[in-house]
Amino acid sequence: MAASFLAPFPMSRSASSPRMPVALYALTAGAFGIGTTEFVIMGLLTQVATDLQVSLPAAGLLISGYALGVFAGAPLLTLATGRLPRKAVLIGLMAVFTVGNLACALAPDYGWLMAARVVTSLAHGTFFGVGAVVAAGLVPETRRASAISVMFTGLTVATLLGVPAGAWLGLHAGWRATFWAVAAIGVLATFVIATLVPSEREAASSGGVRRALAAVSRPPVALGLLTTTLGYAGVFTVYTFVQPVLLEVTGLPETAVSPVLLVFGIGMIAGNLLGGRVADRAPVAAIPATLLALAAVLALLGPAMRHATAMVLAIGLLGVAAFATVAPLQAWVLQRAGQDGRDLASSLNIGAFNLGNAAGAWLGGLVVAHAGGLGRLGTAGALVTLAGVAVCALAIRRVHPAATQPC
Repeated sequence: MAASFLAPFPMSRSASSPRMPVALYALTAGAFGIGTTEFVIMGLLTQVATDLQVSLPAAGLLISGYALGVFAGAPLLTLATGRLPRKAVLIGLMAVFTVGNLACALAPDYGWLMAARVVTSLAHGTFFGVGAVVAAGLVPETRRASAISVMFTGLTVATLLGVPAGAWLGLHAGWRATFWAVAAIGVLATFVIATLVPSEREAASSGGVRRALAAVSRPPVALGLLTTTLGYAGVFTVYTFVQPVLLEVTGLPETAVSPVLLVFGIGMIAGNLLGGRVADRAPVAAIPATLLALAAVLALLGPAMRHATAMVLAIGLLGVAAFATVAPLQAWVLQRAGQDGRDLASSLNIGAFNLGNAAGAWLGGLVVAHAGGLGRLGTAGALVTLAGVAVCALAIRRVHPAATQPC
């Protein structure tokens, strides 16, 4: 039934090429910029808290605020820009991203920084949602999920290179310098997208708001979105506080944080590309399998935290397991929403990832403050992700009662 997932996407002129088109890598560049600004704050958490004179959990809420902005902005901007060409939408979103990061760099206090993060986040969900649809339309039918994973490679490379570089820059030049650098990335990404992504006559959505909303309200789509939220809440219960965990529990020096984040980024790239390939072959089987692997890695983080070598290896495995789930989950909601709801469903699923980020950051803060401290984060994250596995099983049963057919 893989073809049923592919049918809603228009074929591009480059679809017959055995190689990924260069336009796909322009989308990857935009994803790199957005991914950097989303995750870099995690490597700056201690500096921001100290400079702005707020607690560590309060600084962690900067991640939650961004994620909630993605969750709210994704459907609203997708519907608001539904009659515009997708290329114009992507360029406009990158402009919002750039201005938002400039505001972060200039933030005089915590409230201003939170507001600037939220403004920046508004571009995130719609960019990845619309970008995933554009990416899928650039390649042959049998490579749709892989094309989506290539675009999301920008997000993983951001963690591999952008976030460690941002953490290093923040350590030596102050956290504001990092946001100046990210704004410059936004300018470059806007130029690359404007130059390389082909123009198209089709608007981002042609089925109307009511039909799009009806499509994404179908139970398999809604359950898929909930699966995404719970799965990623487990990840960010831990990863939000990765810097203090490494410093206070594992006992690593501050200069070791960037290299460890680099290991996580390598794992993300490997997991993202692996998930895309698996999703092209057996998307339904890939979802519970990757989520179970993710829960297992999260559970192992607790005992690994007190041993430097084990913790570094566990962080790498966390990157693999976390991003192996992205392409299968994105493919699920796109297929179940159909042509009328593909853009909205794609954006909503990005919002669901980020709602999970926000919920995980909030839950992690509670665990740190009231439920045993940093050492309990892995167990809490594993339990949340296992709840996602249960919802996933329910979603699959709704579509395939015998749970034997491939998606």
